[in-house]
Amino acid sequence: MLILNDPLTGYAFACLEASRISAMRTAASAVLGARWMNRHQRHVGRMAFIGAGFIARTILDMFVSDGWTMDAITVFDQHDDSALALVRHAASRHQLNSQPSDLPTALQADVVVFATTAPRPYVLEPLLRPGQLLLNISLRDLGPDVIAQANNILDDVEHCLKAQTSPDLAVQQYQDRSFIIGTLAQLMTGQVELSPDRASIFSPFGLGVLDLAVGQRVYRQAVAEGSAFPVPTFFFEPKRW
Repeated sequence: MLILNDPLTGYAFACLEASRISAMRTAASAVLGARWMNRHQRHVGRMAFIGAGFIARTILDMFVSDGWTMDAITVFDQHDDSALALVRHAASRHQLNSQPSDLPTALQADVVVFATTAPRPYVLEPLLRPGQLLLNISLRDLGPDVIAQANNILDDVEHCLKAQTSPDLAVQQYQDRSFIIGTLAQLMTGQVELSPDRASIFSPFGLGVLDLAVGQRVYRQAVAEGSAFPVPTFFFEPKRW
């Protein structure tokens, strides 16, 4: 649930179901990061999804909406039915060549999207290749050695280096931040560059204020279209006196 409050009075003026808002913001952040880290090239040979739930589906839809093309899609999930569901979605909704795969095969894709609920790292060996792009959306899939061998771009450095995320664990292990190149904003403004002889990893912790921004836009559009549902007597006393 997302509550929007009037900054002048403190009263809530809108209540929105937030799962779709959060998913769309997550997907938009992932695709924006991919575009800049892939040097604005929006074609890849093979894209892999590790984790095949709602977030993965939304990210795939966002890639297509942003004009990306892929020669092939591979999907790995511990639950075969979920992997097959995303494969069918990619084929039927977007006419993409898609198939399920095992984890080692998925990890060799040109772009790898991690969208799992893993509580701790399970990809421990740094078997990445230069130019490969990993979107570390679920934040805890990659071990410290994998992080340390790549270009790392975060959405907010201090925000991301907590809660046992993959970058956090890497900094704890190595007591060093030199593998963190900078933020996505710094990459977009030319303040930092990616080394071409390494793989690159984007780890967006997620900024809640962006959900508020998307929610405000949804609210305004709903009001303009007449699809919002006003509840005029929601507050018992909207005035102090």
